[in-house]
Amino acid sequence: MSPSVRLQKFLADAGVASRRAGEKLILDGLVRVNDRIIRALGTKIDPDRDEVMVDGKIVRAKNKVYIALNKPTGCVCSHKDEHDRPTIYDLLPREWQIANSVGRLDYNSEGLIFLTNDGQFALHLTHPRYGVRKKYLATVEGEVTRPMLSQFVAGVWHAGEKLKAEKAVIVSGGRSRSVVELELSEGKNREVRRLFESQALTVKRLQRIQIGKIKLGELKPGKWRALTAAEIKTLLALL
Repeated sequence: MSPSVRLQKFLADAGVASRRAGEKLILDGLVRVNDRIIRALGTKIDPDRDEVMVDGKIVRAKNKVYIALNKPTGCVCSHKDEHDRPTIYDLLPREWQIANSVGRLDYNSEGLIFLTNDGQFALHLTHPRYGVRKKYLATVEGEVTRPMLSQFVAGVWHAGEKLKAEKAVIVSGGRSRSVVELELSEGKNREVRRLFESQALTVKRLQRIQIGKIKLGELKPGKWRALTAAEIKTLLALL
């Protein structure tokens, strides 16, 4: 048996209307459950057992999808791009086009990104309140020192905004090139690149290698896979 959900949430998840618009449909007497008009906003239903109709039409719950994709460089995370650049959706079969990216990676960045049509799941993974950690591997032009990394962990100011890494470790280094692993919990716009920009350093390659406990692993650039039930449960457990 599936867990019960509020009627307005079911309508939103099914793509009928936003929660607020769904509430109006209910109050206007346009929603029936098992052929009975429902006007109480707190009503809960079982999507597997109850028949829901809106304005005389049966509403079906959408199948929820959870995808892990290894985003390559040279594509954007939008459904459409004003400059007609390739998008991550070009890499997916047509039936997966209902999913939206959970957060973003910029055009020149690569690595692990999730896509889903579960709005609550996406919100919990991206909202700073929940602090889901993400790991990145940055290849940097120039020498990165340990004092720089200490500043990253303490927090630095860049363009009027405080940026902060939870962890930062030098994987390999030299005067001309360094590789650094960073762990972040907020994911502000271009945060990893801006951390290094604050030290007058340029990131030449940026790869996200982990979200929560889910690792990029052997997934090849441009390839995708469905998250397993155990992986979804692990991600939700972080919340």
